Amino acid sequence: MYLRILDTEGKIVPHRNMKACPDAFLKAVAPYRDDLVVAVECIFTWYWLADLYANEKIPFVLGHALYMKAIHGSKAKNDKIDAHKIATLLQGGMLPQAYVYPHEMRATRDLLRRRIHLMHKRAKLLAHIQNTNSQYNLDPFEKKIAYKTNRTNIVEQFPGPSVQQSMQMNVSLINHYDRLLTETELFLVRHAKTDDANTFHLLRSVPGIGKILALVILYEIHDIRRFPRVQEFLSYSRLVKCAKESAGKRYGTSGNKIGNAY
Repeated sequence: MYLRILDTEGKIVPHRNMKACPDAFLKAVAPYRDDLVVAVECIFTWYWLADLYANEKIPFVLGHALYMKAIHGSKAKNDKIDAHKIATLLQGGMLPQAYVYPHEMRATRDLLRRRIHLMHKRAKLLAHIQNTNSQYNLDPFEKKIAYKTNRTNIVEQFPGPSVQQSMQMNVSLINHYDRLLTETELFLVRHAKTDDANTFHLLRSVPGIGKILALVILYEIHDIRRFPRVQEFLSYSRLVKCAKESAGKRYGTSGNKIGNAY
């Protein structure tokens, strides 16, 4: 990775190219440890960096990738220029910060997000069964086929061996996803009771909040105190759109994809 370090006078120490190796990094920054602050862009490899800096007691700032448009608006762009601009934004107090999720709950949150991927796959299979049923102009299913007990004889309702084979594949995959999802949800609940049992049980006591929604609230928000205002939490959750105005005129909205989609 490329490293930009600001010295005590605010000047940038010449960069150096080095591999993503913790030992190499610690050796490189050893002369600047007293007043070192590290800032990185929020890309998918920031986990090990955050953990390294936390263990070494080095202040760490995570920059919000979508907000850091100053990096992507340059005429020329490379790793050296990006590192320079991150350091400049940090020094000027203009670096848009993202939340550094704690190491202890990070993997469980990622597993919870992975569950959404399985649910999407399962939903597509159910939709294919419904669409095929309409394609052959068959009678609608009497009960919801999302439940396993209602999928017992649906394959025989379709005409022809080829269509039945296609539907049998869908049903087999859905049953397999059901088993995976059940195991995953049990695993997540056990970990939630370990990570923050009180909050999880309080969420479950609210009418309308079930097991999955309680898990999502617990792991995606983590600590509600990190939001100074209600407005910031609503924006983070993509519940409001940011207006674009100039001279009293409104020009639509922007930033609709900035925030936590989960």
